[in-house]
Amino acid sequence: MRAVLIVNPQATATTPGGRDVLAHALASQLKLDVVETDYRGHAMEYARAATRDDVDLVVAHGGDGTVNEVVNGLLSARGRAPGPDEGAPMLGVVPGGSANVFARALGLPRDPVEATYQLLNAIEDRRGRQVGLGVADGRWFTFNAGLGWDADVVAGVDRRRGKRTSPALYMRTALASYLRPPLGRATLTAQVPGEEPVEVRTVFVSNTDPWSYLGSRPVHLNPGCSFDGGLGLFALRSLGLPPVLRHLRQALRSRGKQRGRSLLRHDDLPIVRIDADQPVNFQVDGDLVGQRTTVEFVSVPGAITVAV
Repeated sequence: MRAVLIVNPQATATTPGGRDVLAHALASQLKLDVVETDYRGHAMEYARAATRDDVDLVVAHGGDGTVNEVVNGLLSARGRAPGPDEGAPMLGVVPGGSANVFARALGLPRDPVEATYQLLNAIEDRRGRQVGLGVADGRWFTFNAGLGWDADVVAGVDRRRGKRTSPALYMRTALASYLRPPLGRATLTAQVPGEEPVEVRTVFVSNTDPWSYLGSRPVHLNPGCSFDGGLGLFALRSLGLPPVLRHLRQALRSRGKQRGRSLLRHDDLPIVRIDADQPVNFQVDGDLVGQRTTVEFVSVPGAITVAV
């Protein structure tokens, strides 16, 4: 098999030594090329080139942002409309970030050495899993996306992203964004199939559960959501302090169900449309995409094959 290892040296948990161990292990079974990213979007370029060169496997070693770029490169290389791309290389993931939500949702070990061992076993057995993804405004996402408060947090953290990224930084930024929204408090309108539009204040879209992690603790917004089903929608009609604290407590419980009068929640949706009365921040997989007034989120079953 021909393979490309894409390493983000700026990811929280990547090191030159770890990269070398990973590359040596993979090279024992594969015809391997190793590349490192230098700027945002570089992993996407490498993955796109690997697809055009008919590489069999592309391994992402970095955080969720690196994985997202690799996925977008793999699925956009041939210029096809959003949908399952059977011609794309298989994806491999070796965690190297702070949260590694996608890898953990797949059941991969957090330790890069253990994850590499599992990847080698999957390669030897030619074992892969078909994973459903989401696509929003032309951008693929693996585990979550959102408009409003969570994207404001991503925008704030983005300015200080790097080796210093930590749960504490996210908590401080979330509080600051709640008290003083950087773009003001927009009104969003959520539209799901078969129902009347609903006005909300913030929107979280899930492609799996948990939605994310706060350190070692999973954050559950749509426990019924998985890579084998549609998208999950979690939206709040009010960002008043009582409902926010209530749903935060529920989110941090083990598989706790979300309940509340301010809550709009659906699982297994094929499509979700969100309109805003002013530009709001938009994020996918923890990376800021920009500002939008309309975004359509679409579930794409079996979009990519992951070696697990």
